[in-house]
Amino acid sequence: MVNILKVNKLSRRYLTLTALLSLCLTGCSNLFNKHVEWETVAPETYPVISAVGYAPISVQKGASESSKMLMALKASKLDAYRELTEQVFGQKVDSGQSLASLVVQNTRLDSSVQGVIRGAKVVKSYPVGDDTYATELELDFKLVNDIYLSIARPKRVKKVHYY
Repeated sequence: MVNILKVNKLSRRYLTLTALLSLCLTGCSNLFNKHVEWETVAPETYPVISAVGYAPISVQKGASESSKMLMALKASKLDAYRELTEQVFGQKVDSGQSLASLVVQNTRLDSSVQGVIRGAKVVKSYPVGDDTYATELELDFKLVNDIYLSIARPKRVKKVHYY
């Protein structure tokens, strides 16, 4: 009975000591308050990239030649946007191949592009030859940076004040 009381008193002391120590340590973390000043980061240079999209006129759906030309104009613009997206975000490529008795049976190659292009401008659209339409786009990353800054301002630590 005496041993149990000694162990109980001893464990109570350790528990009390542990509680006091943890209280002191958490109290010290509030001693050093700080204020952080941030500044925005701007790149040193801004590249300008361009892309050209093409579309055939004769295979477009439309009642007249002029409506087919307008559809080819839109298709060439979308093709140019796809090319810009490839340059900015890259192209995802999936492939597969199956073998039977060490002979290739089937080969599959898929590619896709996904992204949002903001700030691109049409440089010019023009017919190429008799049956193709082309559109040239340009993307100035200075404009892209300005658009990005209006949405989310990137920051870095400028100064930290400790009190």
